[in-house]
Amino acid sequence: MTELIHFTITDKTERLDRQVHARLPHLSRVQVQQLIKAGRVLVNGETAKPGHKFKGGELVRVEVPAMEPSTLQPEAMPLDVLYDDEHIIVLNKPAGLVVHPGTGNFSGTLVHGLLAKYPDLAELAEEDDENDDRVGIVHRLDKDTSGLMVIARTMEALRALNQQFMDRTVDKQYIAMTERVPRTLTGLIDAPIARDPRNRKRMAVQANGRPAQTQYEVYDVDFTGGQALLRLKLFTGRTHQIRVHLAFIGAPVVGDALYGFRKRRIALDRHFLHAAELAFDHPTSGQRMAFQAPLPSELEQVIAELR
Repeated sequence: MTELIHFTITDKTERLDRQVHARLPHLSRVQVQQLIKAGRVLVNGETAKPGHKFKGGELVRVEVPAMEPSTLQPEAMPLDVLYDDEHIIVLNKPAGLVVHPGTGNFSGTLVHGLLAKYPDLAELAEEDDENDDRVGIVHRLDKDTSGLMVIARTMEALRALNQQFMDRTVDKQYIAMTERVPRTLTGLIDAPIARDPRNRKRMAVQANGRPAQTQYEVYDVDFTGGQALLRLKLFTGRTHQIRVHLAFIGAPVVGDALYGFRKRRIALDRHFLHAAELAFDHPTSGQRMAFQAPLPSELEQVIAELR
């Protein structure tokens, strides 16, 4: 049963997540942050970030759905690790694997698997008390997106990699198959993204959204159903960015049930989106590192069947 909590901030005070946690001590910090990021915590009727600072007099509304307890226990699982050292881990995430715990996903995530393979990450969780459910996670991929991720093993590496993502010096390139060929074979989609006010599970292009830029190039259109293969480069990292942008230009990702066609034309139990290339500077040595991950077999099979 959903519970509604209202309270008023009487003076200048600390960040939003701490205020909510103080009034709902039965929830963990992880659960509070998930509520805020899901848009279930409003400040004067508007969504806000976990670190939102108050001026005094604001009305806070919290919607608390029935939630399960959050625990972070190591869970052994196969991980396709391409590189690791004492500072970082680079892996190829399969489709179907959720990156970190959240509402409805309290076990079986990549974080649980990382804790089993790299027990030292538990120490990082204790140091990073603002994100103790995302041990070492610098960026994420959607559940049904496969491909390359870099994980930090120390606070030093975490801060350095976070800075690189903020400075946009990390090179992230993806491969997607779209249901239609875009109107132009190359382009830059420059359209801000925010949560869809009509459906909290979706993101949407909105004038008041956060800046988002996706560059694309069509490199193969030889398919019987009119599909296209695209290479894409992200200049920002918004939630569902590629999927939202491609749907916005009328070329949704194949298999994308949230932003694409309601009726699937292809037998594929995931969307056709893969993080194929990743390059960044090593957080301690400064050496430029580049990695590639080939398309998974199920995506190669789709290509073959559409020829």
